[in-house]
Amino acid sequence: MPSKMQSLAVSVVGIALLAGGQVATAKGCIKGAAVGAVAGHVAGHHAVLGAAAGCAVGHHMAKKKQQELQQQQQQQQQPPRVQPKPQPAPAPAPASVVASAR
Repeated sequence: MPSKMQSLAVSVVGIALLAGGQVATAKGCIKGAAVGAVAGHVAGHHAVLGAAAGCAVGHHMAKKKQQELQQQQQQQQQPPRVQPKPQPAPAPAPASVVASAR
């Protein structure tokens, strides 16, 4: 009987965590969790640990990609820099004639 209660308690806690969490606001989390769960399962029946790690990695990668897109958009929106025209070099001063007093 205690094992049924423990199973029920674990199930209720799991459902509460899933329902109470953010609803897919972490971009990349679902895809990463799916890949991580499969990898964790293959690597020794650790699907839950793999899903958690995959979610973290997937979110990180999605955030990094979003930042790169924002940088590209900012670069495209900036007007091109106009370089000033080169100024001609100043003319050399006339050489003064020095007379030697001998």
